[in-house]
Amino acid sequence: MAGNTFGTRFKLTTFGESHGTAIGGIIDGCPAGLEIDTAFIQVEMERRRPGHDKISSARKEMDQVEFLSGFFEGKTTGTPIGFMIRNQDQKSTDYNHIKDTYRPSHADYTYDQKYGIRDYRGGGRASARETACRVAAGAIAKLLLGKANMEIYSFVSQIGAIQLKQIPDILDPKDVESSPVRCPDKKTSRDMVKLIEKTRSEGDTLGGIITCVIRHAPAGLGEPVFDKLEAELAKAMLSINAVKGFEIGSGFQSAAMKGSEHNDIFTNTEGQTSTLTNFSGGVQGGISNGMDIIFRVAFKPVATLMSDQVSVDRSGKQITLQGKGRHDVCVVPRAVPIVEAMAALVIADLYLRNMGAKISQ
Repeated sequence: MAGNTFGTRFKLTTFGESHGTAIGGIIDGCPAGLEIDTAFIQVEMERRRPGHDKISSARKEMDQVEFLSGFFEGKTTGTPIGFMIRNQDQKSTDYNHIKDTYRPSHADYTYDQKYGIRDYRGGGRASARETACRVAAGAIAKLLLGKANMEIYSFVSQIGAIQLKQIPDILDPKDVESSPVRCPDKKTSRDMVKLIEKTRSEGDTLGGIITCVIRHAPAGLGEPVFDKLEAELAKAMLSINAVKGFEIGSGFQSAAMKGSEHNDIFTNTEGQTSTLTNFSGGVQGGISNGMDIIFRVAFKPVATLMSDQVSVDRSGKQITLQGKGRHDVCVVPRAVPIVEAMAALVIADLYLRNMGAKISQ
């Protein structure tokens, strides 16, 4: 299987399956001398892991990261960082009923066609369990970017048809994390929770949108023409399970605007160049311009339903698929740290392309 490595300078390779012994990864290209805060990394893992709130999957994984290499006396050595996350709460028997069945909108059929074999236990390599590796690596990327005062925040701006009408000018991450759906507005958050609970009782699922803001990124990040900043972010986000859409800045709304409305006018105050508006989402010509980088990621509804669906088996025979197992009604709240992690990997990679390989002391 190809396609398990992401990045050019700051590079992540992941391995493992949902119901295997462990999942893990190797980070190559992290500069030497970066202080590693393992407590921070574990907090990031806690944000993603299942089974710690009433609206997520009941699967309980501690997601404790075991680092195998790349550190010495609390700092990176510049060598590959190896890590592992053991799977502890597999219930593979939950998937016996789909051994020879193709679940609608899952990777079952496509994996079978491509490889001639598939791991039906929780989806194997196609499972969102793999994203735990991304969050671990993204936490290290965040520590690297923090040295340059860069910050990455994400929040849920839509679940189903319920939208956050007004994005706060000043976003407090505490408001996001205090919400069970990671929406910073209390009323919208309550409405989203009610919708999730109602949908659960119906045996159905929901999708939604996550908005991400990257602050204090310097102007100059991005490598035209094929490695433009927004192109790298788009690839990163679309590689996340269940993502079906990506837009940056004004996105698809720009198609209905006139150039006189959409152009971001430059201004200079006390020697600092900026723009009066930010329809570009912080990126122009594929390169960051110093404004906040703002983009949105759309997630489809969870494909596993707790109600019967018609499908076919490997022989082509039509069958009725029964909904069972431990699954999220809506993955969007748990995906917030995943979006942040992939954004951090992109920015760290492009940042290192603009600088040397050693952290300045």
